[in-house]
Amino acid sequence: MVDVFAKCRLPEAYQFVKDLGVYPYYRAVGERPGEGEVVIDGRVLVQAGSNDYLGLSGDERVKEAAVEATRRLGTGTGGSRLSNGSLTLHEELEARLAAFLGREAVMVTSAGYLANLALAALIGPGDTVIGDRLVHACLIDAVRVGGARLRRYRHNDMDHLERLLDAGDPGAGRLIVTEGMFSTSGSVCALPGIAKLARAYGARVVMDSAHDVGLLGANGRGAAEEQGLENAVDLQTITFSKALGTLGGAVAGRAEIIAYLRHYARSMVFTAALPPACAAAALAALEIIAAEPERRHRLRATAERLSGDLAAMGYAVAPSDRPVIAVPVGDDLLCFRLWRELFDEGVFTTAMISPGVPPGQALIRVSITATHTDAQVERIVSAFAAARDRLRLFSDA
Repeated sequence: MVDVFAKCRLPEAYQFVKDLGVYPYYRAVGERPGEGEVVIDGRVLVQAGSNDYLGLSGDERVKEAAVEATRRLGTGTGGSRLSNGSLTLHEELEARLAAFLGREAVMVTSAGYLANLALAALIGPGDTVIGDRLVHACLIDAVRVGGARLRRYRHNDMDHLERLLDAGDPGAGRLIVTEGMFSTSGSVCALPGIAKLARAYGARVVMDSAHDVGLLGANGRGAAEEQGLENAVDLQTITFSKALGTLGGAVAGRAEIIAYLRHYARSMVFTAALPPACAAAALAALEIIAAEPERRHRLRATAERLSGDLAAMGYAVAPSDRPVIAVPVGDDLLCFRLWRELFDEGVFTTAMISPGVPPGQALIRVSITATHTDAQVERIVSAFAAARDRLRLFSDA
């Protein structure tokens, strides 16, 4: 007899890394004493791994909106949106998001992961989904749940995408999935090429804008707006846990598609509705994003400065104004050691290894926010310099 739980053993490398003191995950934050700061094990560190890009989770206006909604409506909804959990606050948020994104309709979900998982209702065993190699795990899970065939094209490689489209069954439904700005690298999707191929092969396009809504584009609508191709995207998914500073997600697109998802997406129908506090916080954040474009302007200027400093220091970083700065390391253990050196220097980053990134391509992800001060950026730069020297990362260091 086989015990289904027999597989529940962590690899030996887990304990080895723990014993070395370089295990980077599940580090609990005790307090957030100020913008861009966290307290871990009694130490104040610069938070350089957060996706709270515009610093709105700590904004007093966003917090007060959440508190007021909680006082008025409670901490939960008591049911799914389909049954008895819908609030007028949800409908207000959906209308506001539709207007902001320039879409016919929006469906708000309880998490960004659930927004992408809802796509499973649109695909089936006769369909093919062709996704960028770097798309988020929740998009892959949606394909698995839906039962469609999954093909992966090399990151932003339009020649490879075309070969996969050309080799596919012309009678099958085809869906191209991409992220607007990729969460692991900070790179932006090659939407002009995707749009051209989608038209040529009759494919639909889904863009996960978790990391670009609120940041890219003249109005903050994301990568499609920045590239002038919003009409090329059939469905756009977002999460509230990045630029909007709270929890939740949404799917935006044509009204008939959203109506269908409201009734057939299992991650919508069978999940408790978004708590009032989160819906109210997202509404307040949207107002700030629209009224204060200087936040994203400062964010991008700071990111360009930091990425340039890291590149000048010898790290294999391409200078860019994207708030996600990927610092390639390669080896998992070396990545953990670099993370620990930065941590000891007072900077809290994110260590990414497989399956978050392809095997052998471990990296340190640095996330810049609009509320990082010049002094905090200097601390990040100094920490990377000290870590480089102690680990002897480059021959000229």
